[in-house]
Amino acid sequence: MSDVLTHECGLALVRLRKPISWFQEQYDDPSWGLRKLYLLMEKQHNRGQDGAGIASVRFDMPPGEPFLSRARSAKRNPVERLFDDALSPLRSMSDEALRSATELDLKRRIPLLGEVLLGHLRYGTFGGRSSDACHPFLRRSIIASRNLALAGNFNLTNSPELFDLLVEYGLAPVGGSDTGVVLEKIGYAIDCEHDQLISTVGPGSFRALEGRALAQEVSDQLDYGRILTRAAEKFDGGYTLAGLIGNGDAFACRDPAGIRPAFVLITDEVIAVASERPALTAVFDVTAEQIEPLEPGHVLSIKRDGSYSTKRFIDARPIRQCTFERIYFSRGNDHEIYEERKRLGENLAPRILERLDGSVDHAVFSFIPNTSESAYLGLLQETERIMRGRGADEVCKLVAEGRATPERIRSLMDVRVRAEKVAHKDQRLRTFITHDAARRDLVAHVYDITRGTINPGDTLVTVDDSIVRGTTLRDSIITILSRLNPARILVASSAPPILYPDCYGIDMSQLGRFIAFEAAINLVGQRGDNALLDEVESLCKAQDHLPPERMKNHVRLIYDRFTQDELSQEIARLIRPKSSSWTGTVEVIYQTVEGLRRAMPSHTGDWYFTGDYPTPGGYRVLNRAYLNWRKHSDSRAY
Repeated sequence: MSDVLTHECGLALVRLRKPISWFQEQYDDPSWGLRKLYLLMEKQHNRGQDGAGIASVRFDMPPGEPFLSRARSAKRNPVERLFDDALSPLRSMSDEALRSATELDLKRRIPLLGEVLLGHLRYGTFGGRSSDACHPFLRRSIIASRNLALAGNFNLTNSPELFDLLVEYGLAPVGGSDTGVVLEKIGYAIDCEHDQLISTVGPGSFRALEGRALAQEVSDQLDYGRILTRAAEKFDGGYTLAGLIGNGDAFACRDPAGIRPAFVLITDEVIAVASERPALTAVFDVTAEQIEPLEPGHVLSIKRDGSYSTKRFIDARPIRQCTFERIYFSRGNDHEIYEERKRLGENLAPRILERLDGSVDHAVFSFIPNTSESAYLGLLQETERIMRGRGADEVCKLVAEGRATPERIRSLMDVRVRAEKVAHKDQRLRTFITHDAARRDLVAHVYDITRGTINPGDTLVTVDDSIVRGTTLRDSIITILSRLNPARILVASSAPPILYPDCYGIDMSQLGRFIAFEAAINLVGQRGDNALLDEVESLCKAQDHLPPERMKNHVRLIYDRFTQDELSQEIARLIRPKSSSWTGTVEVIYQTVEGLRRAMPSHTGDWYFTGDYPTPGGYRVLNRAYLNWRKHSDSRAY
């Protein structure tokens, strides 16, 4: 994706199933669990660079000593900093001292050395940039089983309503962010679970117990299915959440539509959860088949004694797994994602060949950015397959007519698409200046080009995985590629045009920033149909105070006036640099929604392309986003 988005956070949970002393003896490494958490987070570094945090629960700590620890950082290279600090006490110990140290001594030396570990990588969509905004968040109590460390990959559309609900409960929450609200909702549900268990009456009830025996029995009986059912009843959004409880329990849960991803590995040594499957396969050296997705609407509960279970905690909804996870966010070394991205590229081949008049003789294929490489490979392979098929048909025709010659057959069958890496991203260059003119100049140097790869008269076909705002294409990529002086630049997006806001993890809530929306509004103006914008505004205002369940997508009326080709032509005009002396043309080809669904049939979360939201809150966000745009407001729509 050439445009930078703040988006999906990364999650990692490691629960050791054997004592730390076992890892000390087996692997000569008492910090085995911490190191695995570090690797899981580094393998998901793509998911969050604004900050990171880790938390741990240590079993069997003497009374009066801390058992739940946390560290967070929003500095550069936060994951490396956190683990360097966490493991620094080990560096001062000799091998002999390390081997002879007791578990308790090691835990006292290394506060984050525990049996249950939670890590989080943050891409901020809301809130500040300090370490205080980094997960895990803590809810403290002097009762071990009421302590909660929570981290997640989520956004909720109805945080203000949930905040008001907490106030109705008689609580006094501080701050209205969705993270804080979720923490307090789950914390309150844990409190209610305790109260319910303690008040149980009848034979074998807890009333016969008191003191430490009562606390232990309640701790043992905590049911995270019940807890999450109570807590998440009114959640509207996409989420994967993981929590550590001070008593040594842990849980991970996933929203009922499966919007946000989560994968689980269970072995004799460890139970691990991560946002991406390849991270688990690499870190624990297992096959993909050993890893299962956490089913939507289910909670994985892990008790202090090592037992675990998975159960549904919320009513089922139609599964709408996020397609952006597959197109862009997740790393492409997952075999399924790799194949899906290749199919996206394959889908573009017939239409690109049509634009090239059926010939690749004067075309050069490339890609920007690196995340679009898999789609680019699929495009190359399918283009060559189509060209060889056409050549074979022509050979058959020549043979039937008696006009076949070895030279002609070779020329028809020896199809080679010219593929070049025409641009390279300068990873060291940071566009840290905020002054617009100066920043545009820096942005124009983010990529370096390989001169001499384009001949006069060539068409440069460049694959991008998605076009969101178009600013990087206009201010940087097209400007730089035009210096190669192609006759035409054909930008092929492996994703359909983004027409609607997202509110389930990606920071795309401002409708006016989408290049496709800008193009549609321009077309409305060109056709003298501005009354349509007033009509949509009136319809949005009329439903603004309705409950989300009764809202409709009225913004669709604007897009319904135009074909995708018409939008693409206007977008091509918008992304062409106005100050460039280059005389060539720019064209844009988008993936179709039908092509997207063929490429990844099990991932149907396409609301940013179709306006078909998976929860009612999405329609409220869309409604507010349009009204904000009409008021020239940059306010967040949720």
